[in-house]
Amino acid sequence: MIAAVAAAGFLAIAGFTLYRAGMNQGKKMTGPMSGNTATSPASPSITDAPGKKVLYWHDPMVPGQKFDKPGKSPFMDMQLVPVYADAAGDDGKVNISPRVQQNLGIRTAEATKGTLTSTVAAVGSVAYNERDVALVQARSNGFVERLYIRAPLDPVRKGQALADLYVPEWVAAQEEYLSVKHMQGNDLGGLVDGARQRMRLAGMTDDQIRSVESSGKVQARLTVFAPIGGVVSELAIREGMTVMAGAPMFKINGVGTIWVNADVPENMSAQVRPGNSVEARAPALQGTVFKGKVSAILPDVSPATRTLKARVELTNPGGQLVPGMFATINFSSATRKDVLLIPTEAVIQTGTRSVVMVAQGDGKFSPVDVEIGAETNGQTEIRKGLNEGEKVVASGQFLIDSEASLTGTATRMDGPAMSAAVAVPGPTHRGEGKVESITADEITISHGPIPTLQWGPMTMGFKLPPTGLPKNIAVGANVKFEIHSTKDGAFEIATIKPADAAMTMPAKPAGAAQ
Repeated sequence: MIAAVAAAGFLAIAGFTLYRAGMNQGKKMTGPMSGNTATSPASPSITDAPGKKVLYWHDPMVPGQKFDKPGKSPFMDMQLVPVYADAAGDDGKVNISPRVQQNLGIRTAEATKGTLTSTVAAVGSVAYNERDVALVQARSNGFVERLYIRAPLDPVRKGQALADLYVPEWVAAQEEYLSVKHMQGNDLGGLVDGARQRMRLAGMTDDQIRSVESSGKVQARLTVFAPIGGVVSELAIREGMTVMAGAPMFKINGVGTIWVNADVPENMSAQVRPGNSVEARAPALQGTVFKGKVSAILPDVSPATRTLKARVELTNPGGQLVPGMFATINFSSATRKDVLLIPTEAVIQTGTRSVVMVAQGDGKFSPVDVEIGAETNGQTEIRKGLNEGEKVVASGQFLIDSEASLTGTATRMDGPAMSAAVAVPGPTHRGEGKVESITADEITISHGPIPTLQWGPMTMGFKLPPTGLPKNIAVGANVKFEIHSTKDGAFEIATIKPADAAMTMPAKPAGAAQ
């Protein structure tokens, strides 16, 4: 019994000793960020898992900065993450495992040939047809004795009495005419015609003149009738008023046809032409469809909404549409066949380009620039960039783009547009070290502490300056250098010289930290 207890105690002590040894060994392996100054450059032969080749380590929050060894991130309180050769993507492709695809909710759709019926819908407001309007004016000076239409917007029928006017000038002209007509003698035809002409000049119509001739009585009062049916949109007289010749009394707008001034987006205006047939629906008249056509495209673009006015003329049975109502207009256009179509949600608009994420198979995705055409019913025409049968990502594109950023993929959906942007460099930081390797776009330096960044000694890669490296910088050289952060969070060489040369601090951009 005592021997068994002693053996158990010995095994416990041995296990604890091995555990401490393993912990110490693990701490030594993650030392580059805490004082380890190993200078060997990144090597593709380094492996972090069986069968997987590690290209480099990085901080997922600052994916642009690469490290050649594992350790603690200088940016965040976390360990660096390895990037494997089979996950970094090739030729701008993003590799995503089926499990991650399921978690991201990625859905693909196939580019297919189909029929595209381009439909343009716009919203407009109803207005009177200004081509169907009648203006009633006073033909002579007179007085308003009786008014039959007493309020604006009252409906009227064609031929309906509007007002009775007393016209003193007519009395004198008619009495002269009747006196000449009753005169006895020859050669009175000229006098009669002259008297008749004076009645016309006083404002009397031929019908009124014939009424005087047939009755032989003076017609001192004039009844004004509606020349068309519709709505009295303007009423300018009241009973007892004096009216002057030429003064407007009534304005009547017809309601048999009506206008809708529809706001058509500027980029769709080419699909709308005068004469196009349209269908209109009003929220106030559910289930009723009004037919009409485009009367004109007004040559005026609203600077606020970037829309053109399309004047649509609609038949208005029963006068159901009234000015001020809103109406939705559907413009019909030609139907095109054998058009390459993809879901509209698959197209990503960056502002300068249209991009889709194409599924390459085996979990690979790549961004492709496309030229888009018309859009209708959730489908977008593709003119260039895709072939029939290719699969595009219809949902989860931005999550794929985020995954591409985390895995360090060079080609992003905002690729050329972002690379063309000129970022203002951040403040510069000085350091000294030894050049370990130089590639086409990166220099790896084993450097000492950089106090302004609170970095300890480490080996890491920096982007080359736009002007390239000086000729006297080579692998193995001891150098002094200055770095600044770029827009993607990486650090770029601002100046670099051999350690025995004097450094000159470059001019800092406005607003940079001192």
